[in-house]
Amino acid sequence: MENKTAKPLLWIGMASIGMAFAGLTSGYVVAKGSLEAKNLWQLIELPVAFYYSTAAILLSSLLLIQGNRAWASNHAKKAAQFMLFALGSGLVFVGLQVAGWKHLIDGNIWFTGPNSTPAGSWLYVITWFHWMHALAGIIVLGITYFKTQKGAYSPDNHLGYVLAGQFWHFLGLLWIYLLLFLAFLR
Repeated sequence: MENKTAKPLLWIGMASIGMAFAGLTSGYVVAKGSLEAKNLWQLIELPVAFYYSTAAILLSSLLLIQGNRAWASNHAKKAAQFMLFALGSGLVFVGLQVAGWKHLIDGNIWFTGPNSTPAGSWLYVITWFHWMHALAGIIVLGITYFKTQKGAYSPDNHLGYVLAGQFWHFLGLLWIYLLLFLAFLR
């Protein structure tokens, strides 16, 4: 893919993902408003693991920023190391998300079934949907790490590394938005 098309395609993809989450959060607001008026909305405390996962995704973004600085200093090996550490932090993020869902299940908050509530279902849908995108981001980071290790990038041509970082930063910002949204509009 040519360099001049890669960035716009990434931005179109991120805009599409952003619109999907705008639709989900809008649906959440409408459902909450409708059910709250009938006193049928359950207040759900977000799992602490969701907050810890935020620290992990922020750390991974900081590591990717350091990786880009390593490229600017002509240090490909350091860039690869930062990518690997960012990948590890990303794996911690998705693991903590799973721990958060386990906490919800232990608290008898279900996605579906006779004991489920709309509030719980919305919480699962929004966080699962982000988790699936984070998994895609982890795959991208992993591929980028291996390509960096194999010398596929150079200080003059590491667009794939940059784009992987931009996608991951987007997912991090999206998670912060979702966490704040879910924390304050519960």
